[in-house]
Amino acid sequence: MRAVATGLLILLLLAINTLLMIGPLLALALLKLIPARRWRALMSKGLTAIAQTWASLARLIFAGLTRTHWDIRGAAQLRRDASYLLICNHRSWVDIPALIETFSGRIPFFRFFIKRELIWVPLLGLAFWALDYPRMRRHSKEALARNPQLRQQDLDAARRACEKFRDHPVSVVNFLEGTRFTPAKHDAQQSPYRHLLKPKSGGVAYTLGVLGDQFDALLDVTLVYPDGVPGFWALLCDRVPRVIVDIRTRPLDPALWQGDYQQDTALRERLQEWVNALWAEKDARIEQLLDDA
Repeated sequence: MRAVATGLLILLLLAINTLLMIGPLLALALLKLIPARRWRALMSKGLTAIAQTWASLARLIFAGLTRTHWDIRGAAQLRRDASYLLICNHRSWVDIPALIETFSGRIPFFRFFIKRELIWVPLLGLAFWALDYPRMRRHSKEALARNPQLRQQDLDAARRACEKFRDHPVSVVNFLEGTRFTPAKHDAQQSPYRHLLKPKSGGVAYTLGVLGDQFDALLDVTLVYPDGVPGFWALLCDRVPRVIVDIRTRPLDPALWQGDYQQDTALRERLQEWVNALWAEKDARIEQLLDDA
């Protein structure tokens, strides 16, 4: 009962935090519609500050009511005035609180690609829209086969969204697996990795194509749950003893974005080989972190 009470209290406090922030967020979002470049940049800074305040308060709520040990490694050299491409494995809804705990206040407030349908979620969708989160549709293979232009429309939308980040430091998160890991998905894919699904290069390719020369580094982030992969409710109920967040800061080779990803077969192959190599190393790192835990 105590765990459930803790979970409900955290949910209530998170809801209050959201409601407190939504008014200023909505006001600045509406003001951002005024078509003046400098004005919109100023409103974007204000919106980011609101989002960072929300994240800081959420961290305080979890710190005060849960005992999760966030084992964060490799964060010493992070900077708030740099731009980062952040790639990460995707295990649970707890991944998002883990990234907030790890990077809030350490790097520019991050954006990540979201499913387009999330824009209609009350309050959350408004925040995603106001903060210019890149939105992608998830088309079936059958739909893409019938209408190949759907893929290009999605990529053009991603490019337009990323263009908005060129005027200020930003962190862009890519979950290269595209979905959360489950044993069923792993078996269906016949993934060659023990702890990961197959990585996809399309999203990161178009992020690099627009912002590659702006990024200062790649943050290769590995999330590990030594006591088993938890759900979000388990985190709320203080049932997640420990989360390991392993950060490797890597340089980015300009060759990864020099060319047209759609038309250049060699570039597509180079990018896929690059993400495959990162994923093979990450898979081995997860195995080692679990063995050492």
